[in-house]
Amino acid sequence: MNLMISMAAFALAASISPGPVNVVALSCGAQFGLAASLRHVTGATVGFVLLLVFTGFGLHEVLVRYPMLTDLIRWAGMAFLIYLAWKLAMDDGQLQVGKPTRRPSLLRGAAMQWLNPKAWLAAVAGMGAFVADGEARLIGLFALIYLIVCYLSVACWAYAGAFLGPYLRSSRRIRMFNRSMATLLAGCAVSLLYV
Repeated sequence: MNLMISMAAFALAASISPGPVNVVALSCGAQFGLAASLRHVTGATVGFVLLLVFTGFGLHEVLVRYPMLTDLIRWAGMAFLIYLAWKLAMDDGQLQVGKPTRRPSLLRGAAMQWLNPKAWLAAVAGMGAFVADGEARLIGLFALIYLIVCYLSVACWAYAGAFLGPYLRSSRRIRMFNRSMATLLAGCAVSLLYV
């Protein structure tokens, strides 16, 4: 039971803390509402759990054996986060009435986890801490716990965004919100320098 509590605490700390997936969930919630944002939440959760399982069944060993891959993932992820931050910061805040917008999706949510350096670090650290021997039962238990905790954590960010949505109905407020989100994403990227 203590192992399950420790796994859940680790999953909560890694999943609820600010990061790129959570910032995007917040933004999706603000722009599209909670119901539509749950596609991103589900995709991000499933994407992370798959990454976690693959890490548990051998990817962890590859990354330990070739640490330069971890560095490559971290630098590519940082570049991706800076790119997302730049796109948000440059947004003019105009409401896209009548124009098609990219709604949240399962696939983009899942892909974002695989491009998220925070997710890679959490998967490697979690598997290293709780399932270093690669026991299938423990990998499955950790994945199940993470599935529940990650979904609820990312959903909280989407809910917060949906709560803020009604206050973001002017171009000026949207620009301010987007620039705040861009600052958070850039901060996430910079924080990876110190990992």
